[in-house]
Parts: sequence; C-alpha cells; structure tokens
Amino acid sequence: MSKIAIIGAGFSGLSAAAYLSAAGHEVHVFEKNAETGGRARQLQTGNGYVFDMGPSWYWMPGVFEKFFNDFDLTVAEMYKLTLLDPSFDIVFGENDTMHIPADFSNLCDLFESLETGSSSNLKKFLEEAKYKYKTGIENLVYKPGLSIAEFADIDLVKGAFRLQVFSSFSKHVRKYFSHPKLIALMEFPVLFLGAMPEDTPALYSLMNYAGLKLGTWYPEGGFGAVVNAMTKLAQSNGAIIHLNAVVERIEVKNNMVEGIIVNGTRFECDAVIAAADYHHVEKELLQLKDRNYTEDYWEKKTLAPSCLIFFIGVNKKIDLLNHHSLFFDEDIALHSKEIYKDPQWPSKPLFYVCCSSKSDPVAAPPGHENLFVLMPIAPGLNDNEEIRLKYFGIMMDRLQKQTGEDLLSHVDYKKSYCINDFIADYNSYKGNAYGLANTLKQTALLKPKIRNKKVRNLFYAGQFTVPGPGVPPSIISGKVAAGQLMKYLKKVHEVVV
Repeated sequence: MSKIAIIGAGFSGLSAAAYLSAAGHEVHVFEKNAETGGRARQLQTGNGYVFDMGPSWYWMPGVFEKFFNDFDLTVAEMYKLTLLDPSFDIVFGENDTMHIPADFSNLCDLFESLETGSSSNLKKFLEEAKYKYKTGIENLVYKPGLSIAEFADIDLVKGAFRLQVFSSFSKHVRKYFSHPKLIALMEFPVLFLGAMPEDTPALYSLMNYAGLKLGTWYPEGGFGAVVNAMTKLAQSNGAIIHLNAVVERIEVKNNMVEGIIVNGTRFECDAVIAAADYHHVEKELLQLKDRNYTEDYWEKKTLAPSCLIFFIGVNKKIDLLNHHSLFFDEDIALHSKEIYKDPQWPSKPLFYVCCSSKSDPVAAPPGHENLFVLMPIAPGLNDNEEIRLKYFGIMMDRLQKQTGEDLLSHVDYKKSYCINDFIADYNSYKGNAYGLANTLKQTALLKPKIRNKKVRNLFYAGQFTVPGPGVPPSIISGKVAAGQLMKYLKKVHEVVV
C-alpha cells in the first residue's frame, strides 16, 4: 500500500481518490477551500437560496453511471435524476423562443417546422454523432494520451475517417442545416465550452448526440448532490479529505516527489496526483527544472472561456422561464470573435440563465426563484465591479423583456463571480472557467500530459489534460490518472521484489 497525495477535491480529484482508495492505497486529498467540489461547489445563502456555482448541465449520464458502477453502485442509489422537458430554451428575441423538447419525435417536428427536410438530416447527423460518441466515450477518452501507440486499435484506425478529427465542426453542421436557428442550436455546446465552431473538430458533434438524444437531466439537490455522492464514496473507501488545506510546494529530489508542503507543514508521500489548475501546479508548486512546460508554452495555448456569473434571488415566481435558457438574441459570431479571436469584453453579449428552482423546490424559498446568469467571456480580461454592474444591467434588462416581469425590484439576493474570483478560489490560469479549448491542436496527444515527464511519481488530472473540459471528462480524467499511477506503483513494486 502506498501513501498518495491528491491536490484538489474537484471532480477529477474525487474520482482519482475513489479509485485509488478502493485499490487499497492510503489516500489524502488536500483542498484549499472549505468544501469539496472545486468549481462545482454550492453557494447556500442565509435567506434560503441554493446555487450551483459552476456546472449546471447534466449531460452524458452514462459516464456518471459507469463511474458508480465501478464501485458496484448505481446513480439511483446515490441521488435522484429528473429528465428535463423542455431540455432547454433558446431565446432569439422578444416573443421568439425555441423550446427544445426531450422527446425526439417532437424535436424532429420542430426541425421540420423551420426547414423542410431538416428532420431527416437531423437523424443522419445524429447517427454519425452517435458513432463518434460511442467510439469517443468507449475508446478514446479513457486513453492517457501518452503515446500514438494507444490509438493503434484496429477499430479506431478503420473508423478514423468517420470520427472527423480533422474536419471543421462549423462546416459539418452546415452540410446538414441552413436555417440560422438550427445552426445556433447545433453549435452552442462548443461555443460555450471550447472554441469557435470553425476551429473545433467535427468529432465534437458527439456533444449534440449527448444533448439531443441522451437528454438534459437534473440531479435533485443540484450538482452538489453529485459532489456529495462522490465525496462520500471516496471517504467510504478510506480516502481522507483535508479542507482549508493549501498546498504550497511539491518537494522533489532525484526526480521523485518526496512530499508536499501543506499550510506550512510537510506531508510525506509516495506519489502525487495534481488535480488543481495545471499551470498553477507547474509555476507555483514546482521548481523550474521539474516542470513539464515553460511559460511560453502556456501563453500559446487556447483557453476555453471564463465567465461573468450572477447568483440572483428574486422574491416572486417567473412564469415565462424554464430551467435552462440560452439568450441568443444578439450576434453569435460577434460574441464568439470577442472571446476567441479579439479578446475583449463583449459588445453585444449572449448569456445563459439557469433557474433550478423550476425543478427543485429546495433551491429557493417558497414563492421565490433562484437565477444563475452566466455570460461567457475571454479569460485574462480586466475585471472590476464597475464592469460587472454594467453587464448585470444589460442582461437583466433583456431577461425582464423576455419574461415580461419586473425583476430588479424583487431581487433580495445578489452575488457576482468573475475572473478575479476564479483566480482567488481555484488558482485558475487567467481566470479561465473550463480549462483548455477543444481545438484540433489541443486534442488527445496534443493536450498537456497526464504524467510529469521529469518527476516519475507525479501525475495530473482535470480540465487541462486528457480528455478535456466538462464534468464527465473530469471524472474520466481522475480515473485515467489513478490508473496510470497504479501502473507506475506496480512496476516499482515489481522492481523492489
């Protein structure tokens, strides 16, 4: 049995902790904040509101199921899931909202009502996306991305063309659809989590399959219920979680981690999985000679967006608002450009509103609603209170017009969260919210490595390494990192024996 330190108790850190502790290792998780969950922490106010502070879209339910199945458990034993219907709304303007139905036949009818023949094209598009999803989720995402030999699987070689790794997502969508509303619907998953659609591999149409065929779900209690389930699982396997535990340095001698410094105290260990911000770990916790990458390397990386978030409580019910709403009532291309090509605060922003109190009565006091309002922005921008208030006014004005409700005079809780907070709470590189963008040059083998190339017993997990940004990939990342560490420990044991 080895003594292992995990830095960070987000989804990837909790996942790694669960697998390593189940394998019999002594696992210690060090989390700088006062609760587990990382970006998926919850905010509980003093006046009865509960907000998920980060992830709010529960997609790819099979990944969560597979995780708990690995420990002879099911999701149903851990928390309750509800299928949302409509899955989400897209607001294109006043009195112009598209409700995305959970039922696929109704979805086909919606497509056909906008563009003749598009329902047939949708079926073809999603059939291709299904292949990518199954191949990607079952074969690609669980690979550590350390060698090209990992991808020598005969089925992957045969299906490489169908995966469309080298094709543009934007061009792929436009081969099937021409109506701007349908294009917006198909492109939004990559816009919010990765890169410009034209710079994203068509492989990621697998996200459309996940959202439109597998459904949009809600875990009762919010994502905090998922965090709590994973935390309890890791602890039941024997993992010890240390909160308010700031890791200040990783001590390396002769290319081996010997310990870490936590709140000024040395903790000896046999190996480390760094599930915190990759750049922070490299720059602040390791000496220059022990780092995988230079600062110049990081400067050239394309980051996924940061975001400006408002947590808002209103003391009234809002009739014309569903659980998830995407406000696409401005120019999508312009906002995308101002995130990825010409970084600046957006001139005419798109934004997203989550009102989980529509599905969960404990999310707000009776007769109230909780609003999570998110605007994606470029990382690294200047962030101050004046800018935040400007965009609060812009988004609330459009939300009020859409709902036909006076909301501002009914706000009884408001908190903002932006770049400076991501840096302060998560040591986030440039205040990013989602890690690296899913561009062709940052896919699979081309992502930052899951293993330190100089320090033999140091591994990484999370949104900067394989398989990528998002909750399901982070859970998978923890499993892959744990697996690689256990392979290393097995080899060391065999040499010693």
